[in-house]
Amino acid sequence: MGMTMTQKILAAHAGLDSVVAGQLIRANLDLVLGNDITTPVGVNEFNKAGFDGIFDKEKIAIVMDHFTPNKDIKAAEQCVTCRNFAKQFGIKHFYDTGRVGVEHALLPEQGIVKAGDCIIGADSHTCTYGALGAFSTGVGSTDMAAGMATGQAWFKVPEAIKFNLTGELPENVTGKDLILHIIGMIGVDGALYKSMEFAGEGVKTMSMESRLCVSNMAIEAGAKNGIWPVDEVTEEYMKGRVQGEWTKFEADEDAEYVQTIDINLSELKPTVAFPHLPENTHTIDEVGDITIDQVVIGSCTNGRIEDMEAAAKILKGRKVHPDVRCLIMPATQLVYRQMMERGYMEIFLDAECAITAPTCGPCLGGHSGILAAGEKCVATTNRNFVQRMGAPGSEIYLASPIVAAASAVAGKVAGPDEL
Repeated sequence: MGMTMTQKILAAHAGLDSVVAGQLIRANLDLVLGNDITTPVGVNEFNKAGFDGIFDKEKIAIVMDHFTPNKDIKAAEQCVTCRNFAKQFGIKHFYDTGRVGVEHALLPEQGIVKAGDCIIGADSHTCTYGALGAFSTGVGSTDMAAGMATGQAWFKVPEAIKFNLTGELPENVTGKDLILHIIGMIGVDGALYKSMEFAGEGVKTMSMESRLCVSNMAIEAGAKNGIWPVDEVTEEYMKGRVQGEWTKFEADEDAEYVQTIDINLSELKPTVAFPHLPENTHTIDEVGDITIDQVVIGSCTNGRIEDMEAAAKILKGRKVHPDVRCLIMPATQLVYRQMMERGYMEIFLDAECAITAPTCGPCLGGHSGILAAGEKCVATTNRNFVQRMGAPGSEIYLASPIVAAASAVAGKVAGPDEL
């Protein structure tokens, strides 16, 4: 019986010739990730278990991105715990304010994750790295603690859904629209504990930024991971970033999938997820008249330079609507620098946007953009649950950077054709 990409990676890391869906395995890890929220819990569990060492100081990453720059005393204390642990064990990949970035944008950018890796992270959006042809998934802080100490983790081998992509995305349609379309089609539990595997001729038309966005939100469909084939786009992205060898895994022709879904990219439209679930999707022509109070452009989903370029094209020569606050949140220090070099900073400032340091910020209701009751926000983030970005009575509309920027100008949920 053939294997999917995910099954091949898991088999290789478990030292097995093959695995089947539902099988329990113990796999060796290439990376264990934590952030300033989850790492302190992991450190406590690490200490409670009596561990006195880590498996590899170069295979652990700790990123201070959720509540940084520290928003309050509790956040500062969380970061102190992380800093002390990183110093104690000489962890190489420790990123703090000034050289930090939103973790799931930072690690691919820095070449820390690569094709063929097996990765766990104490953050649900760790599935992002499937864009590079890696198996990566979110775990709890207890699993993070065990992973840091042993370099291993237990997995149940997932079943897979194959998404066969054809065609090419039209103008003003992005990877964000693709994943919102998919979630709207199958629901927030449509891929529960399954691997979302992308294939087909349409794959080669998708940029790495779009792939990262799609894999990032695989968890919003309930998936264990979302993985893309390793092709010329992948190899070009890794070139000059990744230090060391990487491995290309390919699904067998007779791999088993519980479902195959065909998607013609050329038929997609800009898509918006209404409150309060990512599956509550509407194409831009179905939206109607919804006035807004805030726009957030950033996060681990859409804070990369391609996203900033898309927003800058819309905002150039325009002003943000006087009733709207528009927050620009570059995902990493490098993206911040690229914005400066390309003139996007000037465009955003001229449009009267607020620009922040790289941070998760309002995405999780952390800081720098909390909503009051009754306020509505268009966000390029990944979740729009009740109270996700502030008060219980606030509303979040998920969209691409193109729709978000157009909405900031229009003062309502809008596409670029409405400007």
